[in-house]
Order: sequence, then structure tokens, then C-alpha cells
Amino acid sequence: MDLIDDHAAVPGTHLGSRAEYAARTLQQLAERAAPGERLGTKVALRTHCGVSVGTFNEAVKLAQSRGYVVSRSGPGGGIFAAERSPIARLGNAVLALDSDATSVAEAIRMREALDPLLIEDAVWHSSAADIHTMRERLADMADARDTGDPVAFVRANWALHRRIAEISPSAILRSVYISLLELIETHTRGVGGASGQPLPDYITERHRLHERLVDAIEARDQQEARRLIREHNTTG
Repeated sequence: MDLIDDHAAVPGTHLGSRAEYAARTLQQLAERAAPGERLGTKVALRTHCGVSVGTFNEAVKLAQSRGYVVSRSGPGGGIFAAERSPIARLGNAVLALDSDATSVAEAIRMREALDPLLIEDAVWHSSAADIHTMRERLADMADARDTGDPVAFVRANWALHRRIAEISPSAILRSVYISLLELIETHTRGVGGASGQPLPDYITERHRLHERLVDAIEARDQQEARRLIREHNTTG
């Protein structure tokens, strides 16, 4: 039996958009459910949320990107509460995932292998507007650091790397790298500390490293940028 058969609709709240409201509704349903439990069909859940097809599809994407639900097609398909058990290591942090940790670990490894190529492209092709946007992402990382929100920090970190990737003139390289980032982000539910260095100290050092990396890109210092991305991928 679908979860929505047994629960009343989640009350509306004053949110910025109907898609955000519907995403929060799906998240609340998923939090009540057991991992892997079917929340309902897309049609039933869309009716439950009271939104259009396009708005509901956007809400599902939002809830999936935050690691709360999984969408499955075909007979017996629908929206399901995400599994929450696997983890993947990311330097001195661990990612709590909603699916196979091995796949995410492979995506992290492939992403890191592509980082030097993208950093080199960023050194030679970044514009003043690109640098400005990168510094905005650094500011987002700093805000998350200051508020003690490791999940927001990691997501802001990925947003910075996505912006760097978008500078590359290689459509194939951009596409592959961004797909890897999206895979990692979609399946991440949380971030916690691993053994060794405390997580707040790790986050502070990672922010400083990314600041130096953006500085090197802006200065078109290829040697320093290469050194920093090696440090980035061997210490984090």
C-alpha cells in the first residue's frame, strides 16, 4: 500500500515556489517511510501535492537531488523513499548515500582524474565574469563553513567545480565531468566526520585551498594551479 493512502496531505507552507512546496511534501513523506518504501505513483503523489505535471517533475528532481526519494518507472514503479545506508569516503569527511557506495566512489575517482584537464582549461579560457562567479561560489562555501553546515559546504564546493568545468571549450569533457558531479550529488544525503582531522578544521582548510586555486586561475598561473589541484585530490 502506498504511504499516501494512510496519511493526510502535508499542510502547505509559505515557500518560494510550488515546486519547492511539492519537494518538501515528498521529503516529509519520505522521512516518515522506511527506506525503500513506495510513497505512491507519480499521478497519485502529484494529485496529493496539488501541482501541475511540470511542477511535480521539478519537485521530484529537487527531492532526488537532496537524497530523499528515488523515482522508478515501469510496472510497480513510482516514487520511493531513498535507501540511507551506504557511505563513501571524501578526504576527512564521509558522504552518507542513498544507493551503492561503490558507484559513487568510482564517480569520485573519475572526477578527480579529470580535474587537471579542467583546471588547465580554466587557466587559459576563464573570463572576468567566470572568476566573479567562482568567487560567489567560494562565498557560499564560506557561509556554510561559518554556519557549521557540512552538507551545504560540500554542495557549494561541487557548484564551484561545476562552474570551473563549464569554462572548458571541450563539450565532451564538460558533459562527462558534470554528469559525474550530478551522480555524486544526487545520491548524497549527508556529510559527517571521518577519522583523523576534525571535520570543521578540514572544511576550513578545504575552503582556503579552493581560494588559492581560484587565485591561480585568475593569475593564469598554470604551474601553481596544477600543484593545487594535485594537493586537492591527494589530501581531499
